[in-house]
Amino acid sequence: MNRFLLIAIILTVLGFQSSTNLAAAYGIAVTGAMLIDTLLALIVAVNLWHWSKPVAFLAGFVFLTIDLGFFLANAIKIPHGGWYPLVLGALIFLFMTTWRKGRVLIAAKMKEEGLSLAPFISSIAAHPPLRVPGTAVFMTTSLDSVPHALLHNLKHNKVLHDRNVLLTVEVLEVPVAERNDRIVIEPLGHEFYSLTLRFGFAEGPNVPRVLEGCEGCGWPFDMMDTTFFLSRESLVPAADQGMPLWRDKLFTFMHRNAEPATAYFQIPGNRLIELGTQVNI
Repeated sequence: MNRFLLIAIILTVLGFQSSTNLAAAYGIAVTGAMLIDTLLALIVAVNLWHWSKPVAFLAGFVFLTIDLGFFLANAIKIPHGGWYPLVLGALIFLFMTTWRKGRVLIAAKMKEEGLSLAPFISSIAAHPPLRVPGTAVFMTTSLDSVPHALLHNLKHNKVLHDRNVLLTVEVLEVPVAERNDRIVIEPLGHEFYSLTLRFGFAEGPNVPRVLEGCEGCGWPFDMMDTTFFLSRESLVPAADQGMPLWRDKLFTFMHRNAEPATAYFQIPGNRLIELGTQVNI
């Protein structure tokens, strides 16, 4: 993102060449941001502060009248450079909505093809596979279904670890998570555990460091005796499902170039096994 901003700024300066030429784009950007901020403030007032809609409408009417007046006054500058922030904003909005929609489609597809967790654990107890020493941590976004990495590991390697942990990470709407809310552990039986780690949005989610201090699963995590399993999706754009084909291809490009979850969660590469899964979107 920082590289993108650098390139965009350089191209903007080279394209407009002077602050005088940039004034039209600047006016549209500032007044447009004021208008959007007012709309977002009204959404927060109604949904989070629980203002009544008539009160929020009256308060918003005053500010929206002012902001809309400024924006319309600058609208005459759109042909003279004001189009630039509008086009740039539309492109960013397209990327963001495509990414969000694509992630929703992947989650739905994985859940559709997955197995319910409780019956799976019961079947494991009834027909136990070979167990190997150590702890296996399967990263997942849903604690109600069996992670695909767990299914692939059991199918191809025919083994389970002595302790199997289904790990999901939540980012809270506070800067720093409270210590008592950081770790939530629930035994699922037969040495299966669900583990939820919570981080604030201003924190760097260092999963191994938090796990080393975790004792709720019966004993502390030893990173040298712990293996992380992650399912890596290989996306196949399809014209007959999900988004339009061109947006599927755009999302596939973004997904391929996104930062890996393992790097974001600071999981050491020598303790990681990735198992591929093909997903049609």
